Amino acid sequence: MVGMGYRTIKTAIGAGLAIWIASLFDLEFATFAAIIVIMCIEKTKKRTLHSIRKKFFASLLSLLLGSICFELLGYHPIVLTLFILLFVPALIKLRIQEGFVTSMVVILHIYTVKEANLENLLNELYVIFIGIGIALLINSIMPSFTNEIKKYRTEIETKFSAILYQFSLLLNDSEHKWDGKEVIEVENILNQAKNIAIQDVENHLLRKENKDYYYLEMREDQLEILKQMVGIISIVSSSELDIKQRGMLAGIFLNISQHVDSGDTTIALKLVEEYEESIRETELPKTREEFEIRANLFYLNFEIKNYLIIKNNIFKRDRFSAK
Repeated sequence: MVGMGYRTIKTAIGAGLAIWIASLFDLEFATFAAIIVIMCIEKTKKRTLHSIRKKFFASLLSLLLGSICFELLGYHPIVLTLFILLFVPALIKLRIQEGFVTSMVVILHIYTVKEANLENLLNELYVIFIGIGIALLINSIMPSFTNEIKKYRTEIETKFSAILYQFSLLLNDSEHKWDGKEVIEVENILNQAKNIAIQDVENHLLRKENKDYYYLEMREDQLEILKQMVGIISIVSSSELDIKQRGMLAGIFLNISQHVDSGDTTIALKLVEEYEESIRETELPKTREEFEIRANLFYLNFEIKNYLIIKNNIFKRDRFSAK
């Protein structure tokens, strides 16, 4: 059914449950408990806790200050107007302005009954506690994003492999054409995956680290390097000069493309070392074009090392944290 998401179902159940419990205790304004549930249920546990905290303190403050104002100045519309004008800046100052709506509902209840006695004040507090309690209970049940994140990781690694393979083809064949669509596609996938990973982080209140989030940050850093390589590879591939290091770099890209999902960069780094040794043993370029191509190849080698180091660091951290 359209719009029937997990959050919608939880909100519906929580709202009904809150009214039912408040009604069992014969509380006035029992429907307000449902309003609190509806306004407090967020996408993640952490956001729910922040929302509840701000709404609770804002409601408590309005109950206290509003009752004093009405009891001293009377239950008149002008008093309510003055209270709101003074209360809103106070909420902003305390950084709990998100609780404005619930705090206004609370004080309007007192305004409606026109008596801020202990019974009415306790009634509002009980309703607030029921709404908050149900919101916490309902939002403690969160879906697992493990399979979704795994799916994104597979898609990202497939795209990275395709990009690196294309780099290898471009260096080996000056006639090869590539539109670079995989770069745009993987960037979109990374953004979607990070949104899911952030939700997963915020659903684990006691977890200090999230390996999936670090992994995605690593891939983002690597993608920036790949994007910088695209232009340089285009320049090199447009040249028909037969340079030994060009084929060696193509081999390095091919190797990396075949091991994107692996944390072991030993073979790739060894190929990079062989490439650097080849540079030291090769005669200096004889033409300007050869110099420019070899300079660009050297730059590509530098970026490949950065790419591999970023990957190596994240997998080392994962191994260390697992011990």
